[in-house]
Amino acid sequence: MADMTPKERVLAALRLEELDRPPVAVFTQSATIGQMEALDVYWPDAHMDPKLMAKLGAGQADLLGFEAVRAPFCLTAEVEALGATVDPGKKDRTPMLKEHPFKMNPMMDEFDEPDLLAPEEFLNTGRPAAVLEAIGILSEQYGDQYPVIAGNTGPFTVAGHLVETENLVFGIIMSPDEVHKWVKASNEICKAYSQALSDAGADVIQMSEPSASTDLLSPDMFDDYVGLYLKDSLAAVKDAFSCLHICGDTYPLIDNMIATGVTTLSIEEKVDPAKGVEKVAGRAGLVGNVGCVNPLLQGTPEDVIRHGKAVAEAGFNVVSPGCGLSALISMENLAALVKSVKG
Repeated sequence: MADMTPKERVLAALRLEELDRPPVAVFTQSATIGQMEALDVYWPDAHMDPKLMAKLGAGQADLLGFEAVRAPFCLTAEVEALGATVDPGKKDRTPMLKEHPFKMNPMMDEFDEPDLLAPEEFLNTGRPAAVLEAIGILSEQYGDQYPVIAGNTGPFTVAGHLVETENLVFGIIMSPDEVHKWVKASNEICKAYSQALSDAGADVIQMSEPSASTDLLSPDMFDDYVGLYLKDSLAAVKDAFSCLHICGDTYPLIDNMIATGVTTLSIEEKVDPAKGVEKVAGRAGLVGNVGCVNPLLQGTPEDVIRHGKAVAEAGFNVVSPGCGLSALISMENLAALVKSVKG
């Protein structure tokens, strides 16, 4: 198995095949300042220029030996195209949502209609169009050797960005029909975008739903307001693996995440790796869960190696950072993560 290409190894791992070792790859946000400086490609330009996005998205493989390429680098491309005001960020900071474009306020009885772009128009607008082009470039230049991972944002999180997440959470109690209206409208965008990313050449669609964490939603709420829609968008994507990432302690949500029908789960270090593997029990691929703060940002290379080995030994199908990388994580610590698995 040592002569497998990185693409063969990662896709075999996601098919739950037995391997001599798991692959090591960044499935979530992968760019750091060290990579930017080595490639002379920087944020925020790389958020908008497809060629720069692809070059930086391949940095994890070209510079560090990770076994995948991945784009884009934030969770605001969709809502910016849908009318939200977004700060483009800086070299060391991803874009940030500044203003919600619509109202859905159950406390004030204010409810806009979700008058969003048609999916076809959305796919040809702004940064989503740039991401699709970047994924095509990565597929053409790297797709024979490396799996191409395309990141996007889940429907509950998109809806929260459009109307404010707090309003969605309050709305579940006070105006559930309005919440469903917004998540359903957002899901039509997410569904079209996920399939378009696959059609552009992505092998894996990695969707992030940070607003669906257990900090905000109970498992029952997740099923009704998140899982229901993910079954129709992410899990239903054709010709690509589907990877669902949710931040925080997702142990209570693992069964609910699997029930969406996605092929792969990405979980953070707040879940004990051995307990996470035991809970998943081979029902889906498992990606993670080396801590992005500790050890990757704050620890030493030796700390990273120890954590990486523990995740591999626990039985994760792909060893990966537990969440999106901070741009400030050192190249030495990222190289140590690769070393912890590949030797």
